[in-house]
Amino acid sequence: MREPVTPPPPRPPTVDGPPVGGTELLALLTRLLRRPRRGDRRLPVLWLVRAATGGDPGALLRRFVGRGAGRRVPHAVLDLAARPDLADVPAVLRELHRQLSLEAFGAARLRFRHYPLADWLMQQTLDVGVDAADSGRATLVRRLRDWRGRRPVEEPQVSGESGVGTALQVLLWLLRRAVPSAVFRIAVSGRVPVVGGHYRWFMRQQYLAPRQSVTFLGFAERLTAGWRDGEQPAQVDKLLLHAFLEDLRQAYRRRVWRPGDWRRTAYPVLLLDGVDVDGVGHTLVRLLTDVRNETGRNDPLLVVALATAPPPELPGTRPLREADDAYDEWAEALPETRRLRRAAAWLVALRPDDEDATPPPGVVPPALVAPDPPWWARRFLPAAVAVVLLAGVGVWADSRWTLDCHPTPTGQVRVRVIAGECVGYSDTAAQVFNAEPGQDRLRSVQRRIFAQNRAAEEVWRRSDRRRPYLTLVYLGTLTGNRTRADEESYVSEREELEGLATAQYALLKESAAADGAALLHVVVANGGRQMRHAGPAVAMLELLAHDDPTVLGVVGLVESRTSTAAAVRELNRVGLPVLAPTLSADRMDQNSSLYLQISAPNAAQAAMIETYARQVLRVTEAHAYYTTGEDSSLTEDLYVGTLVDGLRQRFGSRLTRLDEWRTGRRLTAECGYRGVLLFAGRWSEFDGFLRALKECGNDPPRHLVADDSVNRYMANPGLRASAPGNLPVTYVSKAALATCAALRAAQAARDDARGSFLTWVGADDLLDPPRCRDGVGAPVGERVSLAYDAAMMMVRALESLAARLRHADTGRRWEPRSVNPVGVHAEVLRQNAAVGYPGVAGVIRYAPDSGEPVAKRLALLRVARVPDVAAEPVEVFHCGAADSGPDPGCRPV
Repeated sequence: MREPVTPPPPRPPTVDGPPVGGTELLALLTRLLRRPRRGDRRLPVLWLVRAATGGDPGALLRRFVGRGAGRRVPHAVLDLAARPDLADVPAVLRELHRQLSLEAFGAARLRFRHYPLADWLMQQTLDVGVDAADSGRATLVRRLRDWRGRRPVEEPQVSGESGVGTALQVLLWLLRRAVPSAVFRIAVSGRVPVVGGHYRWFMRQQYLAPRQSVTFLGFAERLTAGWRDGEQPAQVDKLLLHAFLEDLRQAYRRRVWRPGDWRRTAYPVLLLDGVDVDGVGHTLVRLLTDVRNETGRNDPLLVVALATAPPPELPGTRPLREADDAYDEWAEALPETRRLRRAAAWLVALRPDDEDATPPPGVVPPALVAPDPPWWARRFLPAAVAVVLLAGVGVWADSRWTLDCHPTPTGQVRVRVIAGECVGYSDTAAQVFNAEPGQDRLRSVQRRIFAQNRAAEEVWRRSDRRRPYLTLVYLGTLTGNRTRADEESYVSEREELEGLATAQYALLKESAAADGAALLHVVVANGGRQMRHAGPAVAMLELLAHDDPTVLGVVGLVESRTSTAAAVRELNRVGLPVLAPTLSADRMDQNSSLYLQISAPNAAQAAMIETYARQVLRVTEAHAYYTTGEDSSLTEDLYVGTLVDGLRQRFGSRLTRLDEWRTGRRLTAECGYRGVLLFAGRWSEFDGFLRALKECGNDPPRHLVADDSVNRYMANPGLRASAPGNLPVTYVSKAALATCAALRAAQAARDDARGSFLTWVGADDLLDPPRCRDGVGAPVGERVSLAYDAAMMMVRALESLAARLRHADTGRRWEPRSVNPVGVHAEVLRQNAAVGYPGVAGVIRYAPDSGEPVAKRLALLRVARVPDVAAEPVEVFHCGAADSGPDPGCRPV
């Protein structure tokens, strides 16, 4: 039992008037007490030290929290010096509960369920002893049932002379005795989710080891007087305080279906006056800090303690005029101090400024009043607003969503219609991008990824979350192209998604006991045609990264344009690395310090084309035509712009013609041309370019060389069917090492990386159709291996970090917040700085100050007859390294 505490002597009188800094203090309180419309803020314990002379901050605070006739801030004022009866923590909490329960603040009163039960149990007296255990338990059950719901004193009598009267008596007995007793037993057992939630809470919280009691009744018995003597008093006080804070947390929950929850627009505040070091007020502050640190739960209670001396846990104080700065510094340091469970983690200590004697004249502090609730939460508005909403919601939804572009309650989906395109992200088959005819393979690979997402989640769950788990976002151009019903217009995007699906598949095939093998979750995002809506898409991804700590990077972006560069800059601001499988515009890495390019830059492509023309074709001049796609320009198209600049620089005066080609322009001037004819534009115009060359008949240009964008055209059999059959095309490839023939040769040479990749892409249950099957299967696709390399490079970096973090305990659960995207990006650079990453499409190495790969493999492939889609292209020239080792330079094959 606690010994009586001698009340402290009364405080000396103070001058009635606001101290210097009082205005700043009230401004801070107004800021803290106003509840944000979204989420909640963490609230500190403000410890205010009285000055020997000057204004009294306690009087100032009491005036401002107590005034006002409308919506007031819920508050309780406890003057410990003037209340000797508040000598221990239970007494203080009892008075705090009494004051906050009053319906006196212009809003619905705060309702408490856990704390009153705990306090009531502590006031019960039962017989103590072995012989009295059974009778004491029965007494407690009876009292608890009566406390839970008392029966009326006078019960109506029903005559039992008739059969009807007897039936009514039985019915009344059931309603008054049997049913409440059965409901009580079910509730107190804690086994039924719907009822007895507060009883279940006591058995799941951490104080006084409740599971040692097996049942709630056993635990409740330990809280009663006499039985409680064997418990630690501090643990009992923490349980009381924890229950009190839990009631506040539940009172401040926001539920969409209960507008009343949203009317709580101000946090409750406890003004604790007369606090002495090591007194009951100080004890309450210490217990509050311990409970918040130990439970890891936030609560909506702001405590302001007024004392004559600073707390020993935080002897350094700040002037009142610096209250805002002190709070901001505290909020920034809180995650670390809370993690370390420091005694002063929640304290902000302030003192009146002694430099000035009086506050600045003419300053009127803001009133501490509760803000008005949202308009839709006001009592008289919901019915009227519902009518207006029903009329307007159809129009609004039609402009924002469509039948194939709308939010879904399952998975991670956030989409909206912008300029007729579905922009946003999804990780579930409930939202698949692009419903246009002819794009079945694009939709199919999305569904495959989403199915593997569910499989990865299941494997992670069954591994007890031991395996490292990461999310990569694919951001591409999944809508907006003009296309025929029989034409696949999103080959690049489909192939990159296939690469990510292959990476997922390979990781799912790891042994169930491989706790160090990562699992990959993929979110598919659409930035719209030519990445024109990448800004809104990145804004949505920023929210996703904030909510999901497993998001570690973004893959894709497809086309090098100014809109893409802006998206890369935004992703850098968000803190997400960008892994670009096919972007190759020069200096793209200058847009982000977290940018990693998988393909060689355009400068290397231009150098290879010039070397090939000079050493192999042995031509003396070149003509070049460029295109930038529909509704674009050379300034906006960074890929074409930097490639044209590179060709101009490498060929110099030998480039005798450099023109923009547009649909409808004739090319008869190029018929029979003996130099090298260069196509340095977008694939979408290459079909028209070849049609224009059809006019040459039997006298086509001798050497037609195209850039790597033409890969998208070459992967489209429908477009190739109308090309001239007597015009060979040589084009740049960024993944010549990942053709079926090259992969089979690598597998025969026991190249593990490329051999495993060949196995995965040929599996029956992955890609449709399977690749490289039986020597005549469908080709892999230019971008499949590049996206696969990008994903696996991030995966291996995460696995390396996880191995170092868990070197002493490999079976420990994986905590996604133990790493961050920037750290994984740094690990990628560290791993690839020396020998490089052994990618399927070539070794990937980065210079310390660049996100562009060094000596990355590029090749020139030649197709003798463009309409012959069954014939594989032949590699005729390449530059860069295939594996680790020195750069071999450029050479013919």
